[in-house]
Amino acid sequence: MDASEPGKAVAAEAGTHLASTTTLSRGPAAGRSRLLFGHTPRRRAAPPSPAPQENADPQKMAFLLRKQWALYSVTPLYKFSYANMKEYSRHLSAFVAAEKQKGLAMVVGIDLSIKVIFSTLLGLKGTDRDQAAILVQIASKTQTTSGKEEEKVVWSGWFCCVFGDELLENVPEDFICLPLFLANGAETYTAIIGTWFQKTFDCCFSRLAISPLNLAWMAAMWTGYKVDSHAVATELIFSVPCIPQRLDISYAIHPEDAQALWDTVQNTQGEVTQEEVDLFMDCLYSHFHRHFKIHLSATRLVKVSTSIASVHSDGNLKILQSKYLIGVLMLLTELAILQIQ
Repeated sequence: MDASEPGKAVAAEAGTHLASTTTLSRGPAAGRSRLLFGHTPRRRAAPPSPAPQENADPQKMAFLLRKQWALYSVTPLYKFSYANMKEYSRHLSAFVAAEKQKGLAMVVGIDLSIKVIFSTLLGLKGTDRDQAAILVQIASKTQTTSGKEEEKVVWSGWFCCVFGDELLENVPEDFICLPLFLANGAETYTAIIGTWFQKTFDCCFSRLAISPLNLAWMAAMWTGYKVDSHAVATELIFSVPCIPQRLDISYAIHPEDAQALWDTVQNTQGEVTQEEVDLFMDCLYSHFHRHFKIHLSATRLVKVSTSIASVHSDGNLKILQSKYLIGVLMLLTELAILQIQ
């Protein structure tokens, strides 16, 4: 690794971009107390090999890429039925329209005719026991300057569970568990959708923040993925608490160097261990200290960017490769489940 280019220290002022961690709804979350899970494990199954997802819609898969998604954990949904999604669409459309009339969903300068659409995202399952992923979209009809009406998606959110079956064995019969929720669009709409789901299915949403420990896991595991094209540097952003302003350090590693390091460190068959993740990060820290005399271990890891995805500690995700989508969602599903208490 060439420290003069791939590994560089950059100090920059940081804005106040941490998202709120308050829950979207505060009603009862039935079944939540029955889910008892442990802390971050010392070892995890290695990400599955990429394979074409059965029945997956390529257009919908492409839609999920290169958008910033806000991550949430969701408690089990009570008496949700896939057969009733058309009815849910009508009820939620009416609910959003009512909130719009209260002035909660007004978008300045745009006359909205709101329609909510429920659909399934086929192919986003780790095992047959996982529930099918659900896509919820808010579309609005706007009038163009030529007088034609256009329908445009103004908000999207999706619920999924990938390889979560073993962790969800205690979910009561009348509940389905889709613990990971991802939203893209105005936070006002996210709050409205969350409120409706809470009232209708007795569930609760909360922002899914990512700890530095789990960010390190993502840096290591995503580095291990083989990318045929469009490989980019692995970039780690560290926060340095300073007065009066916080400073960030950006550490970029050439993708081939990061891959070679991980291949050297990772040697357990079919799984990744905490020791391997620690060693991977320690090697990066040592390289950085050798060139810049800065102890990154004294800072806080807040963002990881790779060729596969980028994720911030405040729970914002951008997925870049559909080939490894299941692997990314597998770890995020686990973290969402661990947050349900």
